[in-house]
Amino acid sequence: MSEVTPVPAAARGGEPSEPSGTAEMTMAAAINSAFHLAMEADDKIVVLGEDVAEPIGGVFKTSKGLSTKFGTSRVRATPIAEGTIAGAAVGLALGGYRPVAEIMFFDFVTLTLDQVLNHAAKFRYMTGGATPAPLTVTTVIGSSHFGAQHAQSLEAWFMHTPGINVVMPSTPSDAKGLLTSCLRSPDPCLFVQHSGLLYGRKEPVPVGPHTVPFGRARTVRPGRDVTIVTYGPAVAVAEDAAARLAAEGVEAEVIDLRTLVPLDFPAVLESVERTRRAVIVHEATQFCGPGAEIGSRIQEELFGELLAPVLRVGGAYAPVPFSKSLSSHPTAEKVVEKIRGML
Repeated sequence: MSEVTPVPAAARGGEPSEPSGTAEMTMAAAINSAFHLAMEADDKIVVLGEDVAEPIGGVFKTSKGLSTKFGTSRVRATPIAEGTIAGAAVGLALGGYRPVAEIMFFDFVTLTLDQVLNHAAKFRYMTGGATPAPLTVTTVIGSSHFGAQHAQSLEAWFMHTPGINVVMPSTPSDAKGLLTSCLRSPDPCLFVQHSGLLYGRKEPVPVGPHTVPFGRARTVRPGRDVTIVTYGPAVAVAEDAAARLAAEGVEAEVIDLRTLVPLDFPAVLESVERTRRAVIVHEATQFCGPGAEIGSRIQEELFGELLAPVLRVGGAYAPVPFSKSLSSHPTAEKVVEKIRGML
C-alpha cells in the first residue's frame, strides 16, 4: 500500500475535543448547539440566508434563536437570491469575518458556483497563502418527494474543485463536531445535511464545544468479509444491509467517511486490504459519483489483493421523481444483493 500524506491539523479543522457531558439531541438540535457555542466564542461568525432569523429560525430550524441572541446584524435574513448570499459571504470572508451562507436546498447551490468554486476556493492558492476565505456554505439534501429541482445530491461537483472541504455527517454528534470544525477552518467548507436525518433519531451529543476533525473516517461496524464505504444518509442503509448479512454469516465492515474532502483513504485502504472486497454506497448519481473515484483508488492500490471487483450502489442517472415509490436511492436490499453476488 502506498503512503498517503497526512492532512495538516489546521486543514482538518483541529484535533478532536474531549467530551464535557452529553445530552440527547437530534441532528438539527446538535447543529443549532454548534452555532450557538461558536458564535459565543467568535464574534466574527455571521449567518446569511433565507429565513435564518426569527420568527422562522431557518426552514429546518437549525438557526433557531440565533438572531434573538446575537442580533440581526449577525444573523441576516436575505432575499431569495442565492448568488447574492454567496457573494456577500465571500466578501465578508475576505474582510476578516467567518460567514455562514445558508442555501435552502443543495440544488440551489448551483447558483453560487462562481462565487464559491471559482473565487473562494482559489484565493489561498492565488495569493500564495496570504488571503484565505474562511466561509461555510450549509445546505440540505434528501427531499426526494420535492422532485427533480429540490432533491439532487451534488457533492461530486465540489469534490472536483481543489480548495474546498466537503462535509457530510451521518449522526447528530458528528454533525455538531464537523460543523464546529467548518466554522474554525481557514478554508471554505461545504456542510451538507440530510433532511431525513435532521429530526430522526436522537443520540448523546457533547453539550459543550465539540470538534470532529476533517479527514478521519469512522468505523461504524467491524467486519472481515467485505467493506462497505459510505457517508451521510447512506450510512443507515449500509448498517441495515450489514445486519441482514450478519444473519447469513457474512461480516460486513461499515466505514463512514464523514468528509469527502479531505477523504480518509488510509482508513478505507486498510479496511479493504483486510476484507479484500469493497462496495461503495451513496445517494448521489452512481455515474461519475464519488464512488467512482474511491473505487478507482482502491483498484489502483489493492488490485492484487482483491477477491472481487469493487462495486457501487448509487442513485440512478435520471432526474429525481416526485413519487417516493419511484425513488432510485440505494436500499439495503440493493446492497445485500451486490454483496451476495461478490462472495
